[in-house]
Amino acid sequence: MRKKISVIGAGNVGATAAQALAAAGVGDVVLVDIVEGLAAGKALDLYEATSIGGFDVRLIGSCNMADTAGSDVVIITSGLARKPGMSRDDLLKKNTEIVAQVTRAAVAASPNTMLIVVSNPLDAMTYVAGKVSGLAKNRVMGMAGVLDVARYRSFLGEALGVSVTDVQAMLLGGHGDDMVPLVRYTSVSGIPVTELLSESELAVIVERTRKGGIEIVNLLKTGSAYYAPGAAAAQMAQAILQDKKRVLACCAWCEAEYGVGGGFVGVPVVLGAGGVEKVIELKLTSKEKAMFDESVAHVRQLFTQVDGLL
Repeated sequence: MRKKISVIGAGNVGATAAQALAAAGVGDVVLVDIVEGLAAGKALDLYEATSIGGFDVRLIGSCNMADTAGSDVVIITSGLARKPGMSRDDLLKKNTEIVAQVTRAAVAASPNTMLIVVSNPLDAMTYVAGKVSGLAKNRVMGMAGVLDVARYRSFLGEALGVSVTDVQAMLLGGHGDDMVPLVRYTSVSGIPVTELLSESELAVIVERTRKGGIEIVNLLKTGSAYYAPGAAAAQMAQAILQDKKRVLACCAWCEAEYGVGGGFVGVPVVLGAGGVEKVIELKLTSKEKAMFDESVAHVRQLFTQVDGLL
């Protein structure tokens, strides 16, 4: 039986994720949006491209969550996008309402699904989905780490004048300003990046990675990033559906791991048919641990706010 992926929210991120999944031939895709005709129109457009791209999948666009029934993976992109001058935290109240409603409806239709959350503020919205879904924690995850690592690798490849496919990197912590890029675990075809760039050059790249989202917001003026976020969500779904056992940075539930004590936070994980199959604990320096703990503390403040909203 072919796999089924539902993408909730047919805006730029959702449509880009649907396109990436269809092109990869991972499974049939259902695109859902509350705006009449939006999902149906984009799904039809994508379906008409299948003969050109040579991918044999079905694409359905709908306003009805019932059409998502039996989904193996549900990707949640619903919510308001950031505008210039708006922080991720500003989105918290409204997007908590939206993500909670969408999550309940998605799980009612697909009680055995995996949830990938893309909505911002990412860590908090993953917490919302985890709290209201009733799913086991390994079945709920947030996309941000894959996106942040992609930005980090791209900026490093650009600075070094090498293929980004040869750049390997990892980071921890919350999405945005609190992320903790791990320079010690960054290499180019096995060569430590510290052998190729100075400390000051790396500091500039790390800071640009942290500000990667708002850099695009400021350039677009009327929207936020969608190509890279959509591709990142699709990569996570593919890792699950094809049981790839990919080691990716994801917003995942941590208990004893890293001393988090219960919460969704960005960490390296093994992603496969069992969802988040393992959280990989890295040995951190005292400085890295302090930065990570600060990031977790900020994310916990958002969790507390969410608890007051649900």
